[in-house]
Amino acid sequence: MSRDAILGAIRRGLRRGPLPADQAAMLAGRLERHPRHLVPARSRVPRAEQLALFVRNVEKEFGTVERVPDAAAVPAAIADYLAAQNLPARLVRAPHPELDALPWAARPMLQVEARAARPEDAVSVQHAFAAVAETGTLVLPSAPERPTTLNLLPDTAIVVLRARRVVGAYEEAWDLLRAEHRDAASGGFMPRNVMLVTGPSRSADIEQTLELGAHGPRRLHVVLIEDDAAAAPSGHAGAGPGAAMHGPPAGQDAAAAAPSPHEG
Repeated sequence: MSRDAILGAIRRGLRRGPLPADQAAMLAGRLERHPRHLVPARSRVPRAEQLALFVRNVEKEFGTVERVPDAAAVPAAIADYLAAQNLPARLVRAPHPELDALPWAARPMLQVEARAARPEDAVSVQHAFAAVAETGTLVLPSAPERPTTLNLLPDTAIVVLRARRVVGAYEEAWDLLRAEHRDAASGGFMPRNVMLVTGPSRSADIEQTLELGAHGPRRLHVVLIEDDAAAAPSGHAGAGPGAAMHGPPAGQDAAAAAPSPHEG
């Protein structure tokens, strides 16, 4: 069924015809401009504080964060985390170019496969598109290089995130998605699925007892690459090897970086 047929059926169900011209114009303008709603003040802070806010919010939601100086340190950080959790040194990772480029061979005992997750996989490593400081939320759009199964099936989810991809508010994350998902045919498009992940899966539906891993991973660990000099804590030098990123840095309005053309 076409889009017009679906919308026509909805209108008939509501006993309403097409929108009048003035209302249609107002709706089209709203979709084009992406108007802002109230943005919490807690996210409008200097970069170092913004990143610290993200870390606090991840930990508040039962996740863990390790900050590493550069991308080359990621395999060692993951191997050490697995050992500390008494987990096998075996994982499935996203086939993302940035993860492909990591020096996995530096940890030869670590067994790594680049593919979508399967039910028997215990540990996954995903590549984060961005993150939101105000809630400690990871933004994970679906793509061939970011299989959604990695976010859902394994018991332990590890996510590699660059500091430069941490934004203050959700609106900025959507700006990045709009700016970086464009093509000549459509002008702009959204991924089929965008997962917003805040901490490990949990539920307190039964007797108000919190249970981790209720609908997905019971552990969420973020490996945060310090590639933003303005946000780096003391003792970190900022950007290191492999610090290149795609799209505008956090804090810059993505809509200004590219012409302007949204669950977890």
